Amino acid sequence: MDGLRVIPTWRQGQERLYVCLPDGRNIAWYDRETARVNLLGEDREDEVLLALAPFITGPVAVGPPPVPTPAELARLALHPDDDLAPNRPGEALLVALDRDPGPTRRLRPDPRRRALAAEQTVGDALDRLDGAGWHALHSVPLPGGGRIHHLLIGPGGLFALHTLYARKQRVTVADPTVTLGRRDPDPLLRRLRADADRASYALTAEVRPVLTLVEPASVSVPAAPREVRVLTDKDVPGLAGHGGVLKPADVEALHAMARDRNTWTRV
Repeated sequence: MDGLRVIPTWRQGQERLYVCLPDGRNIAWYDRETARVNLLGEDREDEVLLALAPFITGPVAVGPPPVPTPAELARLALHPDDDLAPNRPGEALLVALDRDPGPTRRLRPDPRRRALAAEQTVGDALDRLDGAGWHALHSVPLPGGGRIHHLLIGPGGLFALHTLYARKQRVTVADPTVTLGRRDPDPLLRRLRADADRASYALTAEVRPVLTLVEPASVSVPAAPREVRVLTDKDVPGLAGHGGVLKPADVEALHAMARDRNTWTRV
């Protein structure tokens, strides 16, 4: 056992303990989440378990690493520049503000910063659904300069969410228009349906559009809009309650396809 080292790392928010030889090569790793020790060689099983003993608190499964699924293989083959999964909520706005912060003094707040705050609020709520079998992608680019603010994929299907900053404002949704306070009506729902249709075409699966209003004072929807769900940021966690549409393998396959930037160049 002399010379084996245990090195903790974090992968996608989960702790993984690697067992390494003196030259740095990995010979095993322990996933706390799955309670499994994955061995790259059975001849060192006893040594590995002895090295991990201080870190293991209950029964564990021991064996070779699981065979990667087609979705995992696709992810491993994806070039980092083409992977959309690392995008932060509001990624496109963060990049734009970094390139052009705008005047330091202005009479009115930069509307980009309000839009960013809205996307971050909704995006953070979506990211918290990851443990329930859902995956969220943020700032999914579309040809022509458009983008889907958030794409949610999980047991309940696929949702394209568009966030709208509406803090302390009255919002009226009258298909196809959305009116904030005293502003002019905006035919926003047409764009939401069009973006969802483009996503459905890219992923060959139904994508449902969702309008998410962030911190509105009140919401009036005289008649349910065609195809579009209207939620507030407080309602977002409820999306995890939907199920029975996609199997776990289908969720992973669609997520692998959606995170590839090249998927969206043909829509």
